[in-house]
Amino acid sequence: MYDGRGFSRLTRSWGRYRVGLDKLRELGLLAPENLALTTKDQYLPLYRPEEATEAELATVHSQAYIEHVKAMDAKGEGFFDRNDTPAWPGVYRRAAMAVGGTLLGADLVGSGQVQHAFHPAGGLHHAKYEQAAGFCIFNDIVAAVRRWQNLYGLKRIAILDVDGHHGDGTQALLYREPVLTVSLHQYDGRFYPGTGALSERGEGPGLGYALNLPLPRYTTDSDYLRTLSFALAEIESYQPQALIVQYGVDGHFSDRMVGLKLSTYVYEQVAEQAHALAHRLCNGRLLVVGGGGYEPETVARCWSIMAAELSGRRASLGAAYIALHDPIETLPAPDPTAQAQVQRLLEALPEII
Repeated sequence: MYDGRGFSRLTRSWGRYRVGLDKLRELGLLAPENLALTTKDQYLPLYRPEEATEAELATVHSQAYIEHVKAMDAKGEGFFDRNDTPAWPGVYRRAAMAVGGTLLGADLVGSGQVQHAFHPAGGLHHAKYEQAAGFCIFNDIVAAVRRWQNLYGLKRIAILDVDGHHGDGTQALLYREPVLTVSLHQYDGRFYPGTGALSERGEGPGLGYALNLPLPRYTTDSDYLRTLSFALAEIESYQPQALIVQYGVDGHFSDRMVGLKLSTYVYEQVAEQAHALAHRLCNGRLLVVGGGGYEPETVARCWSIMAAELSGRRASLGAAYIALHDPIETLPAPDPTAQAQVQRLLEALPEII
């Protein structure tokens, strides 16, 4: 469970949206504010979502739970759970807007208006059918799955979750369905949310469609990338029609909410390989949502790496793109104990999967 220090980091992290937009504008990927509409063609399009409706939320959550969130909003104080996910006036609208943004991305991709969409305010993977958790009120990821299933006829949907915390809500909501959920996360049985063991594989029609790749504290780039390669191979075997990436970047070594020791080079590889996979398997259908990340400057750099990759503008950014990365001399040294644990995981996987 996140402690009080975790909540203070959450409130600080809300600044990442402004820092992220500023970074994208600085790179020339987004238009400067107040620029005349007639001169915006050279920039990436920026779409404005609407608040998700109750009917849209009800594709994922019970009506009783939706009413509970409204009641907590009206009360304006307290917690949805044990001192973890706070209520405040406006929490319902903020949560519904997050879902609305992800649904807009799902519609843009599903209808073919765009091949890729990136919604940094999405990725609320801890929310369950009737429970908020881990700062997540409504589960926008599963809402996007339902949208693709119900409106666009997509049946084979894969979710790659690279947040440092296990996507327990997404897994629980899809646990009995043949929707592939793949999660790479820190795990020792105690680290929040306490789920995400290798043995959690789905049930009934969903048996075998949940894949957890639990990583030890202090995992660094090289071992993470070996595990990511396994994850992507499993997604390729599934042959999805569309791909969702939960691009939580709280596994970065600067982020104190998670004990992984990853660098921007890992998040570049996630962006590059997921992008290539979507073109290879899904006719380009790729929806990226934000997730965790509690150091605004680091988050902004990682989001910019993703946006540069999806837009095909990495090369044209030149030195500005290179400057998004961590200096090589700052990268954490590999931890021998973590390396040994990852090696055992990789050796065990072929016998379990």
